[in-house]
Amino acid sequence: MATVLEFTSPADEFPLGTVFENLPGVTVELERLIPHGDLIVPYFWVRGAAAGDVEAAFQAHVGVADVELVDHVDGEYLMRAEWDSEYYGVLSALARANVVVLSGIGTKEGWQFEVRGEDHKSVSEFRAGCQEHGIPIEITAVHALLPLQGDGYELTTKQREALVSAHERGYFDSPRSTSLDEVAEAIGITQQSLSSRLRRGHRRLIDATLITD
Repeated sequence: MATVLEFTSPADEFPLGTVFENLPGVTVELERLIPHGDLIVPYFWVRGAAAGDVEAAFQAHVGVADVELVDHVDGEYLMRAEWDSEYYGVLSALARANVVVLSGIGTKEGWQFEVRGEDHKSVSEFRAGCQEHGIPIEITAVHALLPLQGDGYELTTKQREALVSAHERGYFDSPRSTSLDEVAEAIGITQQSLSSRLRRGHRRLIDATLITD
C-alpha cells in the first residue's frame, strides 16, 4: 500500500533554500517532483518578491545547475530548476528511493514536505538515505493513502480534509459563501497550504476519474 511521509527540513538544507537569505519574505512551493533515475527537474512557484528580484535570486546556489523563469501569474512566478547531479541532498535521496513529492513549501522558517512511496519500503529507503548522508529531516507523520470513495480515488487525509471543508463551507459555490482564508483558518492551516492541498487533491481526483491511459 502506498505510504505518505510528512517531514520538515531546515531552510538552508534544500538547494533553493539559500534564497531566503536575500529574499526573506519569499515563499517557494514545489509544483511537481517526479523521480526519473537520479534526475529530478522540478517546477516551482515563487511568491512574495518583485519580478526583477526573482530570477537573479535563484542563480549560483549549491546543488542548482540552472534556474529559469518560465511564466508569471498575478504576482506569482513559475520557475524551472535543473539540479547538479554531483550534489547529494533531499532530492537525491527521494530519487534513489523512487519517492514522489506531493507537496513541498519553503519559507525562511524551513521546509515542509509531503512525499509518497509506493510502499513502506521505499519510504524507509529514503529515510535511510538521509541518515547515511547526514541530511537533517524531522518526521512529523506517516500514514497510508486512503480511498475517498471506491477504487482509484486516493487522497491523503489532509487533501480530503481540505476538499471536504471547502465544500461544506461553500467555497465551491457560485457565488462563493466563504473565502480561502476563512477555510484555512477553520482547519488551522495557512492559506498557502490550503491552496496547495486543494490543487493537488483536484489533480488526484481528475487523474482518477477523467484521465485514461
